Amino acid sequence: MRILWVLPYLPWPTTSGGKTRQYHLLRSLAARGHRITLLVQSKSSLDTPIQTALEPFLERLIVLPRRSLRHPVTLLSALFGPWPLLTVVNGLSAPLQARFSQLLEETWDVIQIEHSYSFQPFDRLLRGQSFVLTEHNLESSLGAATYDRFPGWLTFFVRFDQWRARRWENQVFDHASRVIAVTEDDAVAMRQLTQTPVDVVVNGVDTREFAAVQRDAASQRILFVGNYEYAPNKDAVQWALDEILPLLWRRCPQARFAIAGYALPQDWAELWPDSRIEWVGFVPQLTELQARSAVFFAPLRHGGGSKLKVLEALAAGLPLVSTAQGVSGLPLVDKQEYCAGETPEELAAALAQLLEDPHYARQLAVKGRDYVRDHHDWQIAAAQLEHVYQQLPVKDSSACV
Repeated sequence: MRILWVLPYLPWPTTSGGKTRQYHLLRSLAARGHRITLLVQSKSSLDTPIQTALEPFLERLIVLPRRSLRHPVTLLSALFGPWPLLTVVNGLSAPLQARFSQLLEETWDVIQIEHSYSFQPFDRLLRGQSFVLTEHNLESSLGAATYDRFPGWLTFFVRFDQWRARRWENQVFDHASRVIAVTEDDAVAMRQLTQTPVDVVVNGVDTREFAAVQRDAASQRILFVGNYEYAPNKDAVQWALDEILPLLWRRCPQARFAIAGYALPQDWAELWPDSRIEWVGFVPQLTELQARSAVFFAPLRHGGGSKLKVLEALAAGLPLVSTAQGVSGLPLVDKQEYCAGETPEELAAALAQLLEDPHYARQLAVKGRDYVRDHHDWQIAAAQLEHVYQQLPVKDSSACV
């Protein structure tokens, strides 16, 4: 198939779950013989490493710059426009609209738009056209995950923006030929908003890459990975350091907490100066860090979808301690495939149990790795996406789409 794939960010480097998903799905589809043109609006510029990573499996890579967050168009539209805040930030781009219009003069088997919040420039152009929309989260339902940095006096704006987001989601979902969710739970919620068929394409893992990882049970190292431009990851670390790790250290004083990922706040090391905290930051090769860890910890309280960091940890054979939010969308069984907890006391006790009982930790690790291999390899996700494409309306061969 000839696919036009549209993204509001560059999928390399894979510094977030969304970017990781995009990179591996694009690569997997290209390996299956599909020809892909990737149209990107990005706040970061296209450089040689990005080109080297992406261009080998793309027919074309087209990157347009995104305007500044403080641009008058963004500020005024955010306050007075009919679109939600994220849509304003990623939309209202005449250059992007013009380039997309040019591309529509060509013939496409599939047009795939990622995120409803990126859809505004294409709204008018795709009226009556067949396209697939992937929605990683229901943005209108994220609540604190989206608006946690807003002061209390902006409560009215937050409620207004949530209303705009739900209205926009309804509109975009209804225009699409198929909507794709990443979990069945999200799909159920989306089906309540639209008559458009909603399919599931799971988040995945390159299971072969992680299969060789052997964790270091004696390290006492607890690992967390996240993109700290995303508020739920910041909240998870802050909650862990303020309330959970102090309880664990009373029972396991040698335990270490390694905090890895992109955009690690520089002031955290000063706020939490304990030497048992390892400020790792972004690492290009996650398997090396996983191999030096004993447990993966996902103390997430906000967010949506399924968490790639959790799937990658399970694929690497790391036993998992997590809240319900950390394993959202994953039918994992507590005490068989991971350890569950919701309070600081429960989570600290679960971490201590895995550090103190290597046999139990190994059992969980084996079960977790088996689950990911059987249900979340990227080849499984790519096959699910191809199945969605096969459900699209058959086009007149003489028509340009």
